[in-house]
Amino acid sequence: MTRPLVGISTYLEPDVRWGVWRKPAAVLAAGYHELVQRSGGHAVLLPPDPDPATASALVARLDGVVTAGGPDVEPARYGAARDPRTGPAYPQRDAWEAALTEAALEQRKPLLGICRGLQILNVLRGGTLTQHLDGHRGADAVFLPHTVKPVPGTLLERVLPAPVDVPSYHHQAVAALGEGLVPSAYAEDGTVEALELPTPEGFVLAVQWHPEEGDDLRLTQALVSAALG
Repeated sequence: MTRPLVGISTYLEPDVRWGVWRKPAAVLAAGYHELVQRSGGHAVLLPPDPDPATASALVARLDGVVTAGGPDVEPARYGAARDPRTGPAYPQRDAWEAALTEAALEQRKPLLGICRGLQILNVLRGGTLTQHLDGHRGADAVFLPHTVKPVPGTLLERVLPAPVDVPSYHHQAVAALGEGLVPSAYAEDGTVEALELPTPEGFVLAVQWHPEEGDDLRLTQALVSAALG
């Protein structure tokens, strides 16, 4: 069976060390590409392009797209003033991942958004974000396990049919829903933990947690299966 080509967004860091080198680099935690590989896909890393318009041509050559977790989305993108607890802006990454997401939607390519990827999807569709909430991450770089409950009748419930404990690390979340998006999982405190875009055909799913930090392959296996067509 052919392994589908799944692109994963990456990000630029100005000061990365490896070996004797210390340079700007495009980086991504290894858990993302390993998750795709373990689920039966070929993983391709997608560094930000200075021209986001290239995203459409790039996505056309892929079978599926994953938008990765990372820093806060710039509040100006959803018409909000900056909360003091919101992190610094990454405009190039915002533009690149929004372009990748838009291209995947336009071309009906299977899309899985992870954490920030969910937030990018919601903002791209005209939604807004809560800029700070407590209880969904541990100390710095510590993922906090908590339970999410799938919504009956959703794509997510078909993939994860029962409540599941997930590794979480976020302090922002969905406020107003973007156009056409529906919640497909909630945390015990009522926070939206997954979104999807129902379409007659296609796979558009985004989760607020970090599957790359666990051993549950069902989400990426579902993406890979959709990418196979």
